[in-house]
Amino acid sequence: MSKKSDRFNKILKKTLNRFPERKEEFLTGSSEKVKRIYAPNDTKNIDYEKDIGYPGVYPYTRGVYPTMHRGRLWTMRQYAGFGDAEESNRRYKYLLEQGQTGLSIAFDLCTQIGLDSDDPMSVGEVGKVGVAIDSLADMETLFAGIPLEKVSTSMTINAPAAILLAMYIAVAEKQNVDQSQLKGTIQNDILKEYMARGTYIFPPEPSMKLITDTFEYCSQNIPKWNTISVSGYHIREAGSTAVQEIAFTIADAIAYVKAAIESGLDIDDFAPRISFFFNAHNDLLEEIAKFRAARQLWAKITKEHFKAKNPKSMKLRFHTQTGGSTLTAQQPDNNIVRVAIQTLAAVMGGTQSLHTNSRDEALALPSEDSVRIALRTQQIVAHESGVTNSIDPLAGSYLVEEMTQKMVKDSFEYIEKIDKLGGMITAIEKGFPQRQIQQSAYKYQKQIENDERTIVGVNKFTSEQETEQNLLKVDESVERKQKKKLKKLKRERDNHKVNKSLSELAEAVDSSENLMPYFLQAVKSYATIGEISDVLRDKYGEYQEELVL
Repeated sequence: MSKKSDRFNKILKKTLNRFPERKEEFLTGSSEKVKRIYAPNDTKNIDYEKDIGYPGVYPYTRGVYPTMHRGRLWTMRQYAGFGDAEESNRRYKYLLEQGQTGLSIAFDLCTQIGLDSDDPMSVGEVGKVGVAIDSLADMETLFAGIPLEKVSTSMTINAPAAILLAMYIAVAEKQNVDQSQLKGTIQNDILKEYMARGTYIFPPEPSMKLITDTFEYCSQNIPKWNTISVSGYHIREAGSTAVQEIAFTIADAIAYVKAAIESGLDIDDFAPRISFFFNAHNDLLEEIAKFRAARQLWAKITKEHFKAKNPKSMKLRFHTQTGGSTLTAQQPDNNIVRVAIQTLAAVMGGTQSLHTNSRDEALALPSEDSVRIALRTQQIVAHESGVTNSIDPLAGSYLVEEMTQKMVKDSFEYIEKIDKLGGMITAIEKGFPQRQIQQSAYKYQKQIENDERTIVGVNKFTSEQETEQNLLKVDESVERKQKKKLKKLKRERDNHKVNKSLSELAEAVDSSENLMPYFLQAVKSYATIGEISDVLRDKYGEYQEELVL
């Protein structure tokens, strides 16, 4: 023990006798214990060159680009969409006018599970949690007046992702934009749907075929397009810890890589266009460490396990969304502060793009005023906070470096367990990740209920307040209007052409052909998302979830 540490311990003992520490456990947001102080001894086993390094250099712990946000700020991409295509188009134009630098499309639940607005199962859901898209006609309206060669578009769509991508390509063609110029992302991540979210349609095997088809098609035709956004966001929203978020996300990515390689693709043909999507929660330092750990983990797996040679295959590029599950209906103005902290975590963690949630999203879809405040939060962090002036500014922090390496180690242990179970698909079928997430969510909720964890305005610092005003409500007339448009479309289109394209798609499903060209042909004939999905349902069947306890 050094003289300085000995002196510190003596001073500490006197201080604790006079002023005891708070009577609570000091835990991260994921319930990991936090020591009083971190020192060089906590990082003695960390090799700077091997484990940390420099930004833009393997293992990319400090960032995937050498200049990071000094060279280019992250894409400010507010997730938006509600009602019908006209209404959402107005919101997108408003956000672009306010300084947003990329689009992020929210689809309604019907679209997400491949149902038309006139389907009996769609009643009450049309346009409610996102925009209703039935056909190419809706997609044309959604992007009217928005030049697709100039914007980057992210689409949060999974089971029917290939169909919506085909619609986007067809809209670009109508704008005389070659598909090779398109930039953006489809989420296209079905595995997390089975374990954490639920908007699946087909069983795992054919779903993986649809995903690898988009990998192949885009690598040949849309080189700037991110073919998948492997999502930890929804895993965290379901209640996982930070380590489980990155471990299960990367385990999903491993499954996609294996499926693509088995289909005949080379890892360096498609891995550079794999992107990731993470959550940002309130524990600032844990979240920063999480993003750093995820980059290191992916770099080592792609290089050492999959033998990738292209450095771009090893770079974990990610979008972040602030934590929806952290927002409170009580005292919603507090959410502005939470989102600001989460924004700092994402930016200091090296995100490539960011959506900031709005203050009122625990109550309704965000109002225009709330969206503007959320976007301004990003802009203030970008231009006023100073955290973008230096790359990975907390590198070298004893706490952050120790936490980063522990997350890498703990995540590897989860991935090894999943591998022993037979891979992620088998692990999901056995309910392993689902149980882990459920247990973590239960533990966290019990901490709140037992006042072991403080949530301001919920179990502490509460107050009587009036009901929130000026909430956005989707008018019930949207559903009637959408059904009317759909009926007119089906009456006026060339139904012979539609039926021919659907028949050819059905034949292609029975073969091993890539289905993307057939989706393009079908959407261009104005076949609807429900009609196209029904062809696939008829061939593939529908996935039935087993109860996991």
